[in-house]
Amino acid sequence: MRGAGDLPRDDYFTEAIEIVEAIGRDLIALDRGVRQSGRADVEIVNGLFRGVHTLRGIAGLFGPSPTTEISRSLEDVLERVRLGRAPVDDALIDVLFRAVDVYGRVLAAERVGAPPPHDDLDDLLQRLEASAAPVTPPGGPYDLDPGLLAVLTEYEEHRLRANVEDGKALLRLRIELDLASLDVAIEELKARAKGRAEVLTYLPTGAGSAEDAIELDVLLASSEPMIELARSFEDLGGELAPLPRRADAGGADPNVLLPADAQASGGVIGPVGAAAPSRSTAGERQELARDGEAPRSIGQTVRVDLRKLEGLMSAVGELGLVRSALSRLTLRLRAEVPGSPIGSDLARLERSFDRHLGTIREGLLDVRMVPLEQVFERLLRVVRQIGRDAGKQVNLVITGGETEVDKLIVESLSDPLLHLLRNSVDHGIEPASDREAVGKPAVGTVAVNAFQNGNHVVVEVEDDGRGIDVDRLLAAATSRGLVTPGEIETSSRRDLLGLVFLPGATTRSDVSELSGRGVGMDIVKTNIAKLGGVIDLASVPGIGTKITITVPTTLAIVKALIVRVRAETFAMLIANVDEALIVNAQEARRVDGCEVVGVRGRSVPVCRLSELLEIGGPEAEDAQARGRVHLVVVSIGAQRLGFAVDGIAGERDVVVKPLGPSLREVRGFAGATELDDRRVALVLDTPALVAEYFATIGAVPAAAEVAAGG
Repeated sequence: MRGAGDLPRDDYFTEAIEIVEAIGRDLIALDRGVRQSGRADVEIVNGLFRGVHTLRGIAGLFGPSPTTEISRSLEDVLERVRLGRAPVDDALIDVLFRAVDVYGRVLAAERVGAPPPHDDLDDLLQRLEASAAPVTPPGGPYDLDPGLLAVLTEYEEHRLRANVEDGKALLRLRIELDLASLDVAIEELKARAKGRAEVLTYLPTGAGSAEDAIELDVLLASSEPMIELARSFEDLGGELAPLPRRADAGGADPNVLLPADAQASGGVIGPVGAAAPSRSTAGERQELARDGEAPRSIGQTVRVDLRKLEGLMSAVGELGLVRSALSRLTLRLRAEVPGSPIGSDLARLERSFDRHLGTIREGLLDVRMVPLEQVFERLLRVVRQIGRDAGKQVNLVITGGETEVDKLIVESLSDPLLHLLRNSVDHGIEPASDREAVGKPAVGTVAVNAFQNGNHVVVEVEDDGRGIDVDRLLAAATSRGLVTPGEIETSSRRDLLGLVFLPGATTRSDVSELSGRGVGMDIVKTNIAKLGGVIDLASVPGIGTKITITVPTTLAIVKALIVRVRAETFAMLIANVDEALIVNAQEARRVDGCEVVGVRGRSVPVCRLSELLEIGGPEAEDAQARGRVHLVVVSIGAQRLGFAVDGIAGERDVVVKPLGPSLREVRGFAGATELDDRRVALVLDTPALVAEYFATIGAVPAAAEVAAGG
């Protein structure tokens, strides 16, 4: 038995969170099965029990904790379910989902040494304690031997009761097996029965034709015709017969069809042949543990701390700098000593280095990728609860969960997606009566879809609700001073819908536990922008709303445009850049107090980056002399802006590193990176700079259309 020292705390929390997520997935499957068939899948219930039991075991290695307390109570509830003492209904599933949520909060608190959420914990434990139900006797219509009932375990008794309640027939298979291979033979028998019958228990009869054989009565439950079921065991030998029914329970069981000769002989089929030896032997089953050999692990995965991957990625970034230095030296040597064989060898070495470095980089990026279903599974639980809290029927449809994205981006998408789904259910989906009144299904639908688009991942959240009431949105924004009547007259519908992203904007006149406070959508936009992503919105009144989030696949190694502003050098993520070009400064004109230039037939506002960042110093002489401006045109949602810079040094693959504590809160910068010449360049937070520019000139933020936001 391993001690706490055998499981480091970081590994414990990682393993515990994985178990909780697996429990959540099993709960979703259990809920879906109950809704479709009206009954709980026993294998899923057993899986839930095993998961909780494992979690309790590893948590116990570190002493008593809220996690072990929840697990102990949850084990009791799931044991009642396994034994048929608690019905699997909506109330119980709600409690189990609640347990998953509280597990997550407790583990998060334990990880940072914070106090547990006592109110949530106490409420959950009370709900778990109240979820028991009285036991019903297992007899049913069958005249069961009291001796048989006496030796059944609680779980076997429960499965007996459940099968009788489902209307399945009970049968007895009497069979003789070789003692030397008894375990293997029983497993073989279970495999034969799978899909046709459930093996409830097996008991020795005390008889047998030889000392090395044993006769068993195997209790089966099945809805198959008995003649068909008998074929599953025909080469094993034995007698198959239905269990007798009570005199007051009617005649023959209609679920079991007997052939005429079996009816004449009292319903017994067999023996159908001499007992055949088992087709598998103990030697075959133990081939992985031969004498003198240790059992081998069959796992093909290892758990790696993301911080270690970050360290490796930084090392790859450093190798990229070495590659660039090698390239410069090679070019210099070949220029100074033309035809030098050393120069040719260095060039070949450089190409080989570049190829292998690319392979390592792609491999590291691939290791960081995880499927979006990790986030989507949590959303299923949340939407279910939000719909219940709001008194609405909502069906969540998820596609594209296998789409992979960087682990850090997956975690950062969780909160924005949660808020968007909360808005869709609370603001978008109408009550059932309102939907039916306009010819919609009573059950609303929220669809989440994800797919790969080049170096980006697109996540769409769409509902078939009421859409956005633009008039109410404008009234709310005007009353809060977020927009003036003059700005409304000069703004397009797309611009006005973008008001949802302003702090304090909401169409709700009441405040609920779910939303209506006017906070959240601005944070959603900010969080997506921090990932180098954009959010696009579309809404049709009475039809529904669609929100599209586009984020880079990874932020570990990204392409950046290197620009010069006065004497400073900055990096701009290519993901936000439409194009870089040189324009004639004399072609710029002012429109409504804003400097604009024409780019491919469209007017683009111009922001002089030196002024926005308050960087002093003379403008580049070459640009002054020719009267030309280097312009980097970026797109953030529906907004386009041209940043005027002093020079463009081309594209680079860069590793973005976070800023230190003293600079972390400075707006406008997303991180830092090291360039080929060992200089450090700040990475510009392009979305934040665009938002700051338009806020400075007093324009209504242009955004694509959005779902009703809270």
